[in-house]
Amino acid sequence: MDRATFACSTAFFRDFGNSSPGALPGGQVDFIDKADSFTYSDFFRDYLIPNHPCVFSAKFTEDWGSRKNWVTWDGKPNLEHLLHNFGEAVVPVANCDVKEYNSNPKEQLPFKEFVEYWREYIRNGHRSSRGCLYLKDWHLSRAFPEQDVYTTPVYFSSDWLNEYWDAVAVDDFRFVYMGPKGSWTPFHADVFRSYSWSANVCGRKRWLLYPAGQEEFLKDRHGNLPFDVTAPDLRDKRIYPRYSQSQPPLEILQEAGEIVFIPSGWHHQVHNLEDTISINHNWVNGCNVAVMWSFLQDELAAVQRELSQWKDPMDDWHLQCQLIMKSCTGIDYKEFYNFLKVIAENRISVLEKGLDEEESSSQNNSRAAISTLGMLHAVFDLKRTVKVLSSLSANEDFRRLDLSSLCPAPEALLQHLEAAIDTALL
Repeated sequence: MDRATFACSTAFFRDFGNSSPGALPGGQVDFIDKADSFTYSDFFRDYLIPNHPCVFSAKFTEDWGSRKNWVTWDGKPNLEHLLHNFGEAVVPVANCDVKEYNSNPKEQLPFKEFVEYWREYIRNGHRSSRGCLYLKDWHLSRAFPEQDVYTTPVYFSSDWLNEYWDAVAVDDFRFVYMGPKGSWTPFHADVFRSYSWSANVCGRKRWLLYPAGQEEFLKDRHGNLPFDVTAPDLRDKRIYPRYSQSQPPLEILQEAGEIVFIPSGWHHQVHNLEDTISINHNWVNGCNVAVMWSFLQDELAAVQRELSQWKDPMDDWHLQCQLIMKSCTGIDYKEFYNFLKVIAENRISVLEKGLDEEESSSQNNSRAAISTLGMLHAVFDLKRTVKVLSSLSANEDFRRLDLSSLCPAPEALLQHLEAAIDTALL
C-alpha cells in the first residue's frame, strides 16, 4: 500500500462515534478475494468501525513460511517437519472431551509427546483413550522468533495489545493452535472483548458466530452462558428460557489458507473439521478500545457484587476488588492506564519527532506499524485514547486508588495528548 495515498485518506481523519457491535444485513459474511484491490482503508471503513466479520482468501497467506513448510503435498500437517523444529518445546494442551467450568482443562506436554499422540489418534480413526487433545494458545512466535512462520497482514497491524505487552515484555496475544479432526473450542468471547483474526495454515474449521448482545438470549435461567451452543438442551425452555428469541448463528466454513476476522465482543464456537493448524491473534486498537473499557467496568462491577458483603469491614475493599479483577481478566484499572499511556506516547513520539522507516523496522515494530498506516492514523488513535482516558480519569473506582505511582499523572497525560492533537491538526 502506498503510504502517501493512505495518509491522504480522510476516512482515518473523521471523528467516528463509538460504533456499537451489530448484526450483518441478511446474515452474510463478506469474502475478500484479492489483496491488490483491498486496502487497509477499505478494511477500516467496512469492518473495523462497523464491527462486522469477514473472510480473507488463501491468497493473503500464500507466501507464509508455515504454509510452505508445515504442510505436506496433500494438505495435511507436516508432523515430521514440526517435530524436527519444535520437538523439545513444552506446549499447552486442552482435553476437548472434558468440561471444567465453562472451558476445557489444560496441561503442559512436551511437543514431541503431543505429536506422538496425534499420530496415534489418526491411526485409530480419530479416537483415543486419552480423549481429544487440542494444542491451544501456544506462544510459538515468542519462543521461536527466528522461525519464518508468518507475517501479520497490514489489516491487523494496528495492534495495541501486542504493542503494549511487547513493551513491558511479559506476555503477548499471538498464538498457534494445532488439533486433530473433532477438536473444538467451546462458546466464548475473546479476551478483553478484543478483535481476533485466525488463519488456517492447513485444515478446515466451522465457525458459529453470534453478534454482540445475542449472547444474552443464550444464557440459562441462572445467567450462565452455554458450554456448547449446538447442545440440544438449549431448546429446553425450562433451562434456557430466552433461547427462542436468539438469532441463528452466522456460520463460516473456513478453508486452508483463509483468514477469519472476528469482531469485538462477538461470541463464537469453533470446530476443526480436519486435522488443522491455525495462527491466531487477539488485538485492540482505536476502533474498539472503548469496548475494552466497557468490558473492564462490567468485570469490576461483577467482582464488587460478589464482595459487597465485605465492603464495610474491609479497609482496602476497592483495592481487593481490583486485584481479583486482574486475576480473572489479566488487567486492572491502573495497568489499563499504563496501557493507554504506552500507546499514546508511541504516537506522540511519531507526531513530534517523525520517523525514519528503515530505522523503525529494525528497532521498533510498533513504530513501524504507525509509520505504515500514516500520521493521520496516529491522530485518530490519540483522539480515541483521549476519549477513553477522560472516562477512566473521571471514574470513581479509579480515583479511589492510590494514583501517586502513575507517571505522568492522568491529568498531565491528557493535557499532553490534547496538545499533541491540536499541534498535529495545525
